[in-house]
Amino acid sequence: MGYQNIGLVGSRLENAFNPNSQRAVSDFDLTHQVNANWLAQLPFGRGRRFASHGSSVSDALVGGWELRGVGRWTSGFPFSVDVGQNWPTDWQYTGLAQLVGSKPHTGVYRHPNGSVTLFADPAAAQSQFVIPFPGSGASRNVLRGQGYAELDLSLIKNWRIAERQNIQFTWGVFNVLNQVRFNAQGVGSAVTSIEQAPQQFGTYSSLLTQPRVMQFALRYEF
Repeated sequence: MGYQNIGLVGSRLENAFNPNSQRAVSDFDLTHQVNANWLAQLPFGRGRRFASHGSSVSDALVGGWELRGVGRWTSGFPFSVDVGQNWPTDWQYTGLAQLVGSKPHTGVYRHPNGSVTLFADPAAAQSQFVIPFPGSGASRNVLRGQGYAELDLSLIKNWRIAERQNIQFTWGVFNVLNQVRFNAQGVGSAVTSIEQAPQQFGTYSSLLTQPRVMQFALRYEF
């Protein structure tokens, strides 16, 4: 049996007789989130700080530029370790693993076999969790994955050809820094299957970000 993607396993009510055992931060908790949006007209061309008295030809080259941007950064989502095809308390409700050792440190670790995992030592991290006995508690949302980060920029050039006519060129770049952020909700962390393949515990299988993409546009406004 191969490793499984955990999904949002923390949302399950594992033990209806003891709901307080599932108390933890919510599945969609983001401790920190920073959003920034801006539009800046570059100080070149007529009426600007630089080249303000240039000719119409020079203004057509250096004037009318704008820089627009959107940036977002967040801390990581919490997640739980699944026990796979086991039902510690309720039939058809697979449970969560119980943390019995120290909480493993999570990050992004690249291994010689080409895999990327949450843990520097997947086998040691797996050994900190066990399948709970029926009726006992589990450890919900005790780990956090990598957060999201992206910067999008657009460079815009306007040519005013008449009072009510304008030509606009746009060069847009999404994920300018080509950052890679891994999805903690797409890791293989089912205890039962990982006992057979400890090196796969916490292996990332999906991304939060997309590779850098550029687009160009030319628009006539009237």
